[in-house]
Amino acid sequence: QIAFMTLTLFPIRLFFAAFMMLLAWPFAFIASMGSDERELEKPLSWWRKIVDVLLKAIMRMMWLAGGFHWINVKGRRALPAEAAILTVAPHSSYFDAIPVTMTFASIVMKAESKDIPVWGTLIKYIRPVFVSRSDQDSRRKTVEEIKRRAQSDGKWPQIMIFPEGTCTNRSCLITFKPGAFIPGVPVQPVVLRYPNKLDTITWTWQGPGAFEILWLTLCQFHNSVEIEFLPVYIPSEEERKNPVLYANNVRRVMAEALGVSVTDYTFEDCQLALAEGQLRLPSDTCLLEFAKLVRSLGLKPESLEDDLDKYAASAMKMKKEKVDLKEFSAYLEFPVSQTLESMFALFDENEDGVIDIREFVIALSVVCKPSKTLETIQLAFQLYQSESGTITEEDLAHILKTAMGVSQIDVTHLFRAVDEEEKGKITYDDFYTFAELHPHFAEDYLYADQMGAESSLETSSLSAPNGICTDFSPDSAGDRKKPLQKKLN
Repeated sequence: QIAFMTLTLFPIRLFFAAFMMLLAWPFAFIASMGSDERELEKPLSWWRKIVDVLLKAIMRMMWLAGGFHWINVKGRRALPAEAAILTVAPHSSYFDAIPVTMTFASIVMKAESKDIPVWGTLIKYIRPVFVSRSDQDSRRKTVEEIKRRAQSDGKWPQIMIFPEGTCTNRSCLITFKPGAFIPGVPVQPVVLRYPNKLDTITWTWQGPGAFEILWLTLCQFHNSVEIEFLPVYIPSEEERKNPVLYANNVRRVMAEALGVSVTDYTFEDCQLALAEGQLRLPSDTCLLEFAKLVRSLGLKPESLEDDLDKYAASAMKMKKEKVDLKEFSAYLEFPVSQTLESMFALFDENEDGVIDIREFVIALSVVCKPSKTLETIQLAFQLYQSESGTITEEDLAHILKTAMGVSQIDVTHLFRAVDEEEKGKITYDDFYTFAELHPHFAEDYLYADQMGAESSLETSSLSAPNGICTDFSPDSAGDRKKPLQKKLN
């Protein structure tokens, strides 16, 4: 079917879809000229209403060209005065733009998107909330803008937000980011389903790339999509004061409608799992649990890089001395709590009530800088090296076990490859030189032997073909009460 469709219908569909997008551009460009915020808060003029109808029709024809012959819509879309914000989940593909083009609701977009030819003009037409990555204060400004629009009593168009913040494989709902819920106004949950026999829609950090997804989808004779508008969720007084509680309760309602589970892992955990560093995290890593505990303590990994040197300096002074829970509390300058005890337990390898603080520093470095593998290893060398600046094979095993968050690992092949002169010890310069010559050293010397079916690593029996959700989502609420998995058993 793919071979037949590629030679026949695929190029026709691709051409027609591109033509529809180009056809929409002049209408969106003219309608966007000279508009300012005061004009946008007024009721649509007659000619803008005509443009809206034309653009929606053109966009519908574009999706028709992609094989979405009909779009099954359930429920009633609320008016802007009833619900200023539409929360959409699960977010799994760029095809999730279908409800955006149907409603022309505003969305939250990267500021760079407005500079994309053709597409940028269409984006600007729906009056998005732009987020600038170059502006360090962008997150606060974005939340304030969402709040201002949401509290305008329907003067602004509705804002459509994907609160997961990243694409998943639809097997569960990850933690919702609180931005949509901070204004404390009613929201309307919207759930998406793609009930196709063959899933060519899902586009996540594992699996087919963007063009392959487009190609396979256009090779389907028909693509099904369901959009269900759930009843408007009106927050309680407690939920208005607590956006996280509000977000969790809305997520629960949406998960029940979808018939899927929820997981406490977040967008940042996805970033950690998909990091493109040289040490790819295995499915059973405890670093995701560690990252969650770091956030629970109120520590933000993105702001902790400056503190790493301080933590590392303290760890170097302690050398090989181990600390108990009370000393660990003093080290972090946090009172003893259940969260701190859980974090301590992750590193209490022998369950003897003491931990090596160096392992905490290495784990924190991975969470703060998941893509900068060599920087973490360099820091680890400084923590473990002798006065001559060398480490042993046992030290390297400790470093990589901590950096990968696993209970066992065999580094013999890697250590011998680095230690060409067979001295029984290596320096960071030795390791760095080797890594420069062998950028895929982890795949060649660690994962190849240890990530397969006969691996000594305890990999998860669950697998996710296109994401992390099934790997880390608890099967039931009772599972959350189980003891935390320790780094070392």
